[in-house]
Amino acid sequence: MNKAIILIICFLGSSILKAQQNDSIVFKNGIDSPNQLATHHFGMFSSRISTNFKFHAPKRNTFSFNISNGNTFHPFVEAYLPKDPETRTQLSQVKWHDRPFYFIDQETTPADYVNIVVDAVIKEFRASLSLALSKHHELSISLRSHLITKGKYPFSPFTSDESIEWFHSNIAGGEDPYGRRYYGLNKVDFKYTDRNGKVLEFENNVFFIGGIELNHYYYPEFLINKSRNIFINFGSHLGLNTSKYNSAIDLGVSANAVKYIKLKNQYELNIALGANLLRKNIIDFKDNVDLGNNPFLATTESTVEITKYTKKGNYNAFSINYQLQSRYNKKDEARYYKLIGKWQEINGGWQHGVSTLYKTLTNWNFTYTYGMPDMQLAFT
Repeated sequence: MNKAIILIICFLGSSILKAQQNDSIVFKNGIDSPNQLATHHFGMFSSRISTNFKFHAPKRNTFSFNISNGNTFHPFVEAYLPKDPETRTQLSQVKWHDRPFYFIDQETTPADYVNIVVDAVIKEFRASLSLALSKHHELSISLRSHLITKGKYPFSPFTSDESIEWFHSNIAGGEDPYGRRYYGLNKVDFKYTDRNGKVLEFENNVFFIGGIELNHYYYPEFLINKSRNIFINFGSHLGLNTSKYNSAIDLGVSANAVKYIKLKNQYELNIALGANLLRKNIIDFKDNVDLGNNPFLATTESTVEITKYTKKGNYNAFSINYQLQSRYNKKDEARYYKLIGKWQEINGGWQHGVSTLYKTLTNWNFTYTYGMPDMQLAFT
């Protein structure tokens, strides 16, 4: 429905600058795109795994710097999760917006309670160093940090509240479909209370370091099909989360495959598929905020990229990427939760602050890359 504006938002949403080896005119090593994980208000506290669609381990060390912008808006919503099995069964038979649950106290109506409001533009800064260990092994070290902002011009021209609501009012969506104007544009309102009573809260212009990630990739030669140009790699991942809200270690594994097709007139096509599994908080260093009771995050991702080489040996590449990530909370709770919010004042989506935590997340990205032997610039 709004592919054009999505393309523009994504085009300026992320950038990557990379030094790369210069072995020949054709130097491109698979699909080497910027980090395309969405800026999620829970995900930024964990070491989510980005796919690796390279053909082989790089021959030289490389450095990349990635900047991402994401506008996140969820009006204030409360949720009660009854503990009584009989109450859960009764509520599961009623549509979520009509469930008759009224909390009195923990003795009369025992239930977990959470509330959340998120209204901010989240900026992620990711610096990565890839070390060429050997012919078949690569080690990547990443430092991720975040900045919570109002998203005003000129720093967030396409992810600001004003730009998004102008699009809704003039192109698609209608007037204030999700309540941004009702609550006020260009402000930060970011607070989450978990089921244990712990509070996560940010004000405007808060900067924090989210963590350090170590990624090891193995490119097994015995799995490479040179006749069909199919390349496979496996990854093992260790994340150290350092924020005050989530101090923990994550572990993960990944598998990726790329199919290379050489076309006429200096064109080439790459088709890739990857999957990964992250075990969040396998070791906790403190009593952290509950950022989802599903201990595992699984992601599948596919990318199609077409590349055109120039007469000077540089290249232009366009790619389409699709991501699918598992839910943050256990799905079963959505059968019986009771949500409370301003459903009469807001046109739609008042429940999303809680309901989306129980849904599989999807994301489309469009990327343009201009590559030279010693530098790569990509916009997503």
